Amino acid sequence: MSTELILQAAERYREDMFQFLRDIVAIPSESGRERQVIQRIKEEMERVGFDRVEIDPLGNLLGYIGHGSTLIAMDAHIDTVGVGDLNNWDFDPYEGCEDDEIIGGRGTSDQKGGMASMVYAGKIIKELGLEGDYTLLVTGTVQEEDCDGLCWEYIIQEEKIKPAFVVSTEPTSCRIYRGHRGRMEIKVSTAGISSHGSAPERGTNAIYKMAPIVAELQQLNERLADHPFLGKGTLTVSEIASTSPSRCAVADGSTISIDRRLTIGESWEGALEEIRQLPSVAAAGATVEMYDYIKPSYTGLLYPKYCYFPAWLLEEDHEVCRTLEQTYVSLFKESPIVDKWTFSTNGVAIMGLHGIPCIGFGPGKESEAHAPNEKTWKSDLIRCAAMYAAIPGSYMHSLHKTQPHS
Repeated sequence: MSTELILQAAERYREDMFQFLRDIVAIPSESGRERQVIQRIKEEMERVGFDRVEIDPLGNLLGYIGHGSTLIAMDAHIDTVGVGDLNNWDFDPYEGCEDDEIIGGRGTSDQKGGMASMVYAGKIIKELGLEGDYTLLVTGTVQEEDCDGLCWEYIIQEEKIKPAFVVSTEPTSCRIYRGHRGRMEIKVSTAGISSHGSAPERGTNAIYKMAPIVAELQQLNERLADHPFLGKGTLTVSEIASTSPSRCAVADGSTISIDRRLTIGESWEGALEEIRQLPSVAAAGATVEMYDYIKPSYTGLLYPKYCYFPAWLLEEDHEVCRTLEQTYVSLFKESPIVDKWTFSTNGVAIMGLHGIPCIGFGPGKESEAHAPNEKTWKSDLIRCAAMYAAIPGSYMHSLHKTQPHS
């Protein structure tokens, strides 16, 4: 199949793709409230010719094209964060905006744009007869913004779906991303004894016990492990809270939350132990533990998870990485940039926990994620639709080239 025909088809469906993106951006879909947008995407998948479309018990959307023996998946989470202070927006975040170059609105880069490109890649595959001995699974996943990877843990562990590899369509500016640091959410707690605020010497102030811990955590951040490609592990105190009988009493409890970013070679056990070994933590008798996530999906299903999301890295010479690079060159007649994400994605479960090769290629910019006036670029959407249509065939071709002939 000529790459030129794929590019022409992606260009031909540009207006349909843009309108579909405008439609799904207009449907608010914060984590736990995705039902309506899932139904709208399901409707579009069926309209453009997907062979089978299902919704699993967690609420993830699973759209299939083809009936071949090799399962290839492409993923977009379709939940978004909130819009924050509307005074920071120049336009309505759900009504959105559009001009010759961009489409604006909450979720356009993070990451409903990826979904729009995938759905129309499916239409291109069907129209041009690009099916082969593969099945393409396009997933619209839920609750990622609250708990990245939870959706794919459910897909892998409960639905028993294990693709040969997964393309994440999180924003990459049409670059190829092959990994990112992991993360975990940690809680540190100190206990005190309350007394009247007029006689603080009668009590033990839990906030005072926490203060040196915060200072030592700031120092620990400078000593964390580094990796030549993914970068350095980091930590930051993201929340602090306390309890007290009143504002006229000594605090009898204090907690902090830590956002811990993990690089290759770091483990959740090691990250907790580093904090437990701090002199201030030992002196305060503080407890150090991981948060867990227990929140029902829009279907009402509870699927609890510890808040640990491991780092992952696909090797540069991996067959999947080479396939995307070759596909890019074949389509666009230039070499791609290969890089990594700063933030976290569903890859933490797909490859980080389950070892299924994962790679990123998506429309929009990482810097647009969670920001006011979020936008994506029309040229990115078209390029990505072409890439997504071409990747399965390219992978199968490379697979057959490497298999020995009998």
